[in-house]
Amino acid sequence: MKMDENDELLSEYDLDYSKSKPNRFAEKYQQMQRTVVLDSDVAENFPSAESVNEALRFLVRVTRENQNSLQSK
Repeated sequence: MKMDENDELLSEYDLDYSKSKPNRFAEKYQQMQRTVVLDSDVAENFPSAESVNEALRFLVRVTRENQNSLQSK
């Protein structure tokens, strides 16, 4: 068998997956993620997930500031 020069895994490694365990963090990670589908007219204004998150963070910040100013009156 010819070695692929880009392959860092040597053929003599004996990987025993019978002792592997499920990822204990996978469930928490999935709970942290949310998938949201944007309507096409809204999606046209956001080229990336980062831009959506930035806009939503701004909206949350402005909303909180407005709530705080209304409560202090």
